[in-house]
Amino acid sequence: MTQTADFIVIGAGIAGATAGYWLAAKGRVIVLEMEDRPGYHTTGRSAAVYSEWYGNATINALTTGSRDFLLAPPAGFAAHALLARRGVLLIGRADQMAALAAAEASGRHLERLVRLEPAAVLALCPLLREDYVAGAVFEPEAMDIDVHALHQGFLAGLRARGGGVVTEAKVEALGRRNGGWLAATRAGDFAAPVVVNAAGAWADEVAILAGLAPAGLVAKRRTAILFDPPAGVEIATWPAVIDVDERFYFKPDAGKLLGSPADETPQPPADVQAEEWDVAVAVERIQRAARFEIRRIGHRWAGLRTFVPDKTPVVGFDPAAPGFFWFAGQGGYGIQTAPAMGRLAAALITGVGVPPDLARLGVDADKLSPARFEPESAIRAGGSGDE
Repeated sequence: MTQTADFIVIGAGIAGATAGYWLAAKGRVIVLEMEDRPGYHTTGRSAAVYSEWYGNATINALTTGSRDFLLAPPAGFAAHALLARRGVLLIGRADQMAALAAAEASGRHLERLVRLEPAAVLALCPLLREDYVAGAVFEPEAMDIDVHALHQGFLAGLRARGGGVVTEAKVEALGRRNGGWLAATRAGDFAAPVVVNAAGAWADEVAILAGLAPAGLVAKRRTAILFDPPAGVEIATWPAVIDVDERFYFKPDAGKLLGSPADETPQPPADVQAEEWDVAVAVERIQRAARFEIRRIGHRWAGLRTFVPDKTPVVGFDPAAPGFFWFAGQGGYGIQTAPAMGRLAAALITGVGVPPDLARLGVDADKLSPARFEPESAIRAGGSGDE
């Protein structure tokens, strides 16, 4: 028997969870997840930092628009704070000073950025090499995000509002039926007037199932390693340290250090694992900048970050298919923008338009809409008509 709802959301990662959370206040929501648990891929492998400096102007606006929710979520949303003060230190060598100046200029909307000379940089992170760091820009208000608590809070809130999450429900067919959409999955069939494509790295595949042209999403592998800090060194107050050209980063994480080569290797959507080469690159780059040796890697993993070329998410109804809503391409910004993005998606789906507070920050629906890809987003022959 076909289960019916007002909204079907495909994907239960952070995008699907946030869209479902706000849509559940407007009608019946069913979230379909292809894995046996939500957030198995990108969301569950993210080491997110809240930074209003990270990303383009649209991302900055959505991040700022998420701040109040992250600092003060609804009662009962999470058992503890979602954010913890960390700070971000963007460092540069002598040959990277032009890049550092450009990065500082890109953050001119933030009054809190501080340009630092080497001595001040070493005071924040004493084990950086004196002969490596020629300067830095510091964002003191950047914060760690408890990704698991945030994701689970949205899923619990969705269920509390009457929504449902169906796992092991990979969508195998998707098409128009009786003026709405029918999704055929391994867990049964589901129908609704609106389908939200929040399938992350698989979002283009979902569009193709629906007979639509893909948005041109590219999934890129990002590697992370977790290792012990130097013996006897207190790291808890260290900021996140990021190379200005984003060739590596490291930061404290529950008593360990988490590092990455900041790789962006394009690949087809899959259950990705860390490659030995990328792990070795991470170790080499971090050790070149810091006065400690990475002797043992306790854990290594990889996840997918999915982008379109302009690195702005794809949010809006497909111009060629009634009721097909894109909510994809969040790249490396999906966690820090999650509250505002989910609220924006629900508002656009229900015809309310961009929430006034987000509009004041500069969020423009046209800059997010899949219609910006015309004519590439034209429907494929034989596509979205009722069958």
